[in-house]
Amino acid sequence: MDAVSLRKILDLEKRRGYGDTAVIGGLDRFLAGWVSQAAGLISKRSLLARFRKLFDVSYAAMPGEKRRDWLESAISLLDEIEAKNGNVPGQAVLPAPGKPPRKRVNRPVPPAGDSLDAPVTAVRGISTVLATKFGRLGVKTVRDLLYFFPRRHLDYSHLKFISQLTEGEEQTIVANVWQARETRPGGRRSAEAIVGDETGNIRAIWFNQPYLVKTLATNSRVMLSGRVSLFRGQHVFQSPDWELVEGQDLVHTARLVPVYPLTQGLRPRQVRRLMKDFIDTWAGRLADFLPGDLRQRLDLLELPAAIRQAHYPENETARDRARVRLAFDELFLLQLGVMGRKRAWQETRPGSPFAINRPLPRRFLDSLPFSLTASQEKVVREIMADLALSRPMSRLLQGEVGSGKTVVATAALLAAVASGFQAAFMAPTEILAEQHFATICQLLAKMGEVSGEGNLRSFTGLTELSLQVALLIGDIRQAGKKQLQKAISEGEVDIVIGTHALVQKDVGFSRLGLVVVDEQHRFGVEQRGALREKGFNPHMLVMTATPIPRTLALTLYGDLDLSVITELPPGRQAVKTKWLRPDQRQSAYAFVRKQVKAGRQAFVLCPLIEESDAVVAQAAVAEYERLSREVFPDLRLGILHGRLSSRDKDGAMAKFRAGELDILVSTPVIEVGIDIPNATVMLIESADRFGLSQLHQFRGRVGRGKEQSYCMLLAENPSEIGRQRLDIIENVQDGFKLAEEDLKMRGPGEFFGTRQSGLPDLRMARISDVAILELARREAIKLFESDPGLRKAEHRPLAAEMARVWTGAGEWS
Repeated sequence: MDAVSLRKILDLEKRRGYGDTAVIGGLDRFLAGWVSQAAGLISKRSLLARFRKLFDVSYAAMPGEKRRDWLESAISLLDEIEAKNGNVPGQAVLPAPGKPPRKRVNRPVPPAGDSLDAPVTAVRGISTVLATKFGRLGVKTVRDLLYFFPRRHLDYSHLKFISQLTEGEEQTIVANVWQARETRPGGRRSAEAIVGDETGNIRAIWFNQPYLVKTLATNSRVMLSGRVSLFRGQHVFQSPDWELVEGQDLVHTARLVPVYPLTQGLRPRQVRRLMKDFIDTWAGRLADFLPGDLRQRLDLLELPAAIRQAHYPENETARDRARVRLAFDELFLLQLGVMGRKRAWQETRPGSPFAINRPLPRRFLDSLPFSLTASQEKVVREIMADLALSRPMSRLLQGEVGSGKTVVATAALLAAVASGFQAAFMAPTEILAEQHFATICQLLAKMGEVSGEGNLRSFTGLTELSLQVALLIGDIRQAGKKQLQKAISEGEVDIVIGTHALVQKDVGFSRLGLVVVDEQHRFGVEQRGALREKGFNPHMLVMTATPIPRTLALTLYGDLDLSVITELPPGRQAVKTKWLRPDQRQSAYAFVRKQVKAGRQAFVLCPLIEESDAVVAQAAVAEYERLSREVFPDLRLGILHGRLSSRDKDGAMAKFRAGELDILVSTPVIEVGIDIPNATVMLIESADRFGLSQLHQFRGRVGRGKEQSYCMLLAENPSEIGRQRLDIIENVQDGFKLAEEDLKMRGPGEFFGTRQSGLPDLRMARISDVAILELARREAIKLFESDPGLRKAEHRPLAAEMARVWTGAGEWS
């Protein structure tokens, strides 16, 4: 890059009277990067010494007259350097601030007909053996390789003199090789070189790389980048990245150097060189699918430039701009996709509007022994407004544990019944389905007479005819199940509660109008399709007690309208939480005994069902036996885990709910929904193995009554991240704050316990990119309103990209 910009600055400084106002931040700041880079191109030592001496001053500290003299000397020296290099003064090739010398490369064009979706072996230099190794990193096609981004970049862009080197930092020098020889430290064949510049010499050593001796010829000019250590009082580069200066575009040094993911058989230098050649060759083949007016309005890089700068950025600004463009792409396509799913769900087939002015839902709410919070009332109004429309509701209801979501959902179920429709309530587990069945039946019993037993209850006095509520789960005897399925298909059952088996082929409905899905992070297209196959397009309410930050809710649930219950019912106390050391275990047991003696109950939570050598964590069965035998032989203990039959689970829960057990030893099946108001203690074993959101859910199993409740966290030897989690959960009660912290520590995939199947990969976007996410959402909404089918000519490339991304990702919304 030429030195015209520097001359312009110096000329401007002269015109402004040497007041150091030509550039923001002052001339010294500008020159700090420019000088160190320029020095790398001056090969004559005497000229380089004069250059260093002239520019190694503080312009800001000079008086006015001295500034004028210095400026004239600087321009004169620039002319001399350019003349010696055979250039016309004012057009010399000298680097811009912060940029290393760079050879311009003529990017070759791939052979005609080569496709971005071709196997990666279409790339020059990638054999079938190498392709297998890249395949282990998820790289199968040419396009995959273009989007195979570095994990990070090492900043080797700032050159230093040898005399300026300090220990421990990433640094780069340009030096002459005085000597290179093979050496054997510790018996390992290695290469050692003595290199020097005008300020001194330094030793560099490369362990197990004796072949470098032939490459580092005496008097060759080399760039070294890496960390400097101190050995026997002398600075030494240990295995630095290196590159010969003459005649090539820099890949490994003197720039922001990419650090790529690796697998066995792939070496850093090998991958960097291959990727540099590949990006130079192929990036230009990428067609930019963003509409030109949108890209220009948002000042986004063109896609080929963004890909190049993401891999081999010219500077940090270029790298950041590339990330913004690529992150925007991912989030924009994601938003368009979920909006398309929502439109398909709501508009391709009309739903059934409810007559929400019927008195049944309000009578139900008035019959409750408590008043709804203002937040609950607001959410009820939002849901009822949706139910009155012919467009099917698609709404996510968020609320902390114990915030009263079930009451709100019951009002919606009754609105369906009052309008002559059936309603289905689906829970993720049979235990939770059974609890919802019991809870809803208890709530309805306050309004009228109840009859029936087992899995079918009948309520009179609520509607003109009796209202039928059924529980349909896998553990029912076959004969009873068939009878229940027949009653549902003939419309005799008004509200059906069960697991997601409710949408299976052998369950038919007569007039399904509402589906409530509890604690299911994704109720997918397949389930919706199954409902449509039955001839229905019901309203849908998805509920979760997992506090989801707004950014993540917009990303994963862009196809759902959002309602949040922000208040807890009055009188609810914060659960006192304490992280205990291993030597405080006996104190924890003593505290549990004290609470039981006062008439309360306790949970003991263990992470695994069976003991494992791989994971040091108490198994529920072994812990139950140990506690029963050694710690609480005089108390009544029960056990609950996922491998028990439904009958045994029901028995354990019924006993605990009735107060016939003092302590329930359980695995994480109690994470959601289980409601025991008399339980005041939650003791969590191996607490460091759970995420913050999970720990918050466990803690929410207590504190549901009027008594003060407690959560005790035990961890034998937590990692650094485990200690951070335990410290946060001990001090933070707000579920949304915890969810934000959890996302920072674990990312969106782990946040939900499993990777979101069908969600397009987010390679560049981060959940913390609030501004980019909201920008992408605004632009997606604007585009969707003007051209929802992407049928306009200028949107065809975007439509093709949408088809490619969403076909690969699967339908997930």
